[in-house]
Amino acid sequence: MPSVKYQKGDKVMGRWPGSNLYYEVTVLAFDTNNQLYTVEYKDGTELELREQDIKSVGGFQTRARSRSRSPGRRRSRSRSPARTTRRSSSRTVAVSAAGAGDGATALKNKKLMETLEVKLTPVQQAKTPENNSNNKHEKREENNAANKANEESNSKQETETEKIQGRYNLRRRKDEGAAKTAPSVEQAEKEPAKVAPVAPLCPPLDFGGKIGAYFWLLFLPAWVLFLILQVNLDDPSLANFPPPLPPVESFFDAHALGFVVVWILFQAVLYVLPVGKLSEGMPLRSGEKLKYRTNGFFAIVVSAVAVAAAVHLGLDLTYIHSHFLQLGVASFIISVLLSVYLYIRSRYVAPEKLALGGNSGNVVYDFFKGHELNPRIKNFDLKFFCEMRPGLIGWCLINFAMALAEMKLQNLNSPSYGMILVNVFQLLYVVDGLWNEEAILTTMDLMHDGFGFMLAFGDLVWVPFTYTMQAYYLVSHPNPLNIPGVMAIVLLKFIGFYIFRKSNSEKNAFRRNPSDPKVSYLKVIPTASGKNLLVSGWWGVVRHPNYLGDLIMALAWSLPCGISHLLPWYYMIYFIILLVHRDSRDMSECRRKYGSAWDEYCRTVRYRIIPRVY
Repeated sequence: MPSVKYQKGDKVMGRWPGSNLYYEVTVLAFDTNNQLYTVEYKDGTELELREQDIKSVGGFQTRARSRSRSPGRRRSRSRSPARTTRRSSSRTVAVSAAGAGDGATALKNKKLMETLEVKLTPVQQAKTPENNSNNKHEKREENNAANKANEESNSKQETETEKIQGRYNLRRRKDEGAAKTAPSVEQAEKEPAKVAPVAPLCPPLDFGGKIGAYFWLLFLPAWVLFLILQVNLDDPSLANFPPPLPPVESFFDAHALGFVVVWILFQAVLYVLPVGKLSEGMPLRSGEKLKYRTNGFFAIVVSAVAVAAAVHLGLDLTYIHSHFLQLGVASFIISVLLSVYLYIRSRYVAPEKLALGGNSGNVVYDFFKGHELNPRIKNFDLKFFCEMRPGLIGWCLINFAMALAEMKLQNLNSPSYGMILVNVFQLLYVVDGLWNEEAILTTMDLMHDGFGFMLAFGDLVWVPFTYTMQAYYLVSHPNPLNIPGVMAIVLLKFIGFYIFRKSNSEKNAFRRNPSDPKVSYLKVIPTASGKNLLVSGWWGVVRHPNYLGDLIMALAWSLPCGISHLLPWYYMIYFIILLVHRDSRDMSECRRKYGSAWDEYCRTVRYRIIPRVY
């Protein structure tokens, strides 16, 4: 077995991905499977590097001394000892500053033979302008001198890449004060150059990458269409696939589009009303914390009163059942228009406002994943609004309409037991989410994912038109239940709900204030980034106890529909796939962020979602 070159705790120089810049890092671990070192930079960032991207500190110091003691090496007149030198090359990390101007002869002889230290600090883009020479001949002369010095010291560094993600400021520690107080005449005469904004780095692409984005853009709308058409069949068995397509003109209805627009505008009005708490979001990359109006519970209560009043006045909500396809198409059109608007506006926002995951440079992928992290129209947060309001509350409205349609079509005086269970269970789920609306501010969707087609379609189409499949199925395919069966399903629901709510409350309280007495007793594993990983309470049973509670509740939602057909079990099957995918995303992201601490966490909490199963 080959020996490991660098050991845990070693101080080495690690190359920053995407550039030839080296920084001092500490080795945390070595993965023998993929032959990668986990290292930590001084700011707490943890990355995995190959051995060829790591060099010993001693090698850099040797090259610095040899180059700084080259008395025959001269710089052009513009590089006086008092000037602050800036470069964007990987060589600057190891190179000493030397040279003299004709106006500083006395200082030149003293400094030429002195080994000068170099300190690397990021330039403040908004405050410190770049100060490059305009003399092209001077630039070529400096590059030639640097190349010659590299050949003399037998340096094997890679050639400079043109796409470095930041600019850096080189200063000598001994003369740092002098550099600030004694700028050269040439420097003072120049106009400061503007530094181009730097786009954030994009993590590895998910959902199949760029090719996957094309697939999901086509598959997701087609799948929703299939579900709606299939559940309308007298026999919704998958043996009758594919369902017959209706005439093209039946897909669109102007009244259905108007109904969806009015519903969204009504929810928007409730969102902007100065009612409820102003909650603070998690810190962004810039350190800013956005404010959110968390009045979702108020919104669903007002919506329920408005719907009840409309039904009392004679509004026939069974229209939702008979025009389900047209309403779905209308919502799809709105989600596409919203996604186009979101992508266009994202092209004009500052780089720090972009989402890391939607910054691939590929138009289709960024359109799908979401290019901007928190798009806002003044204080109106588009992502937060769509995540919690029109689709989520609309889910309950559609379920209620399906209960009325069942009574009408089946000539019932009241909804069936199965329909009542589905309505009550899913209403409880939505009301709980809106009552604890503040907790969503710590989720992956709000903190990391940009707002693009994926979330817009999911919020406005996927949730209200696929999560209602059980209620839609029961309208035409009733399933009789006895009292013991009803009680067993209710018990299962509340077990899942308790696990879901308790674990989410623990996580949210701990993220906001680890010293809170409600969660301060929980055991943790500290990480190099300063964050702690929970390993007790529900989070010590499995890594995702909230997913476990979600799955148990999904089972309780499907059981009232019986086992005659697979279609009403769609939500359960889909949710298993979704949660396994989310777990995979969490694993790769947390391993990158926490390094060896994450490996220790996985050894402590062995199971991912289901204890002793998965």
